[in-house]
Amino acid sequence: MKLKHIALIGSLFPILFSLVLFFGVLISADSDDENSNFSSGITGMNLSAEVLKHQPMVEKYARENGISEYVNVLLAIIQVESGGTAEDVMQSSESLGLPPNSLDTESSIKQGCKYFASLLSSCKNQGIDDLNVAIQS
Repeated sequence: MKLKHIALIGSLFPILFSLVLFFGVLISADSDDENSNFSSGITGMNLSAEVLKHQPMVEKYARENGISEYVNVLLAIIQVESGGTAEDVMQSSESLGLPPNSLDTESSIKQGCKYFASLLSSCKNQGIDDLNVAIQS
């Protein structure tokens, strides 16, 4: 009789273990999804505080150029170009034919947004539907 119980428990163990493992993976995947949704927000984009302080100005000039939906992209460009610490935060003086770092912060953001809007428009006119092309330009 004891042997039958041990055999029964032994045969159920792999099934129970599999169920526990399955639900553990589901719970873990659900937690990862919540974290990834959070990281898609501005605060989770690994943007420095220096970059985030320019957000209101970026929003203003993005709105003026009709590219408000690209504020996160513009902030990411600032992070890559200068980390938000240089005067010419978007390194956009060159797009005006000026020497590097010629623009003050507001002029850099204004020109950077204008230039990015022109790149998006150029891509659209050429039938290019890949945001990465505009970003890399």
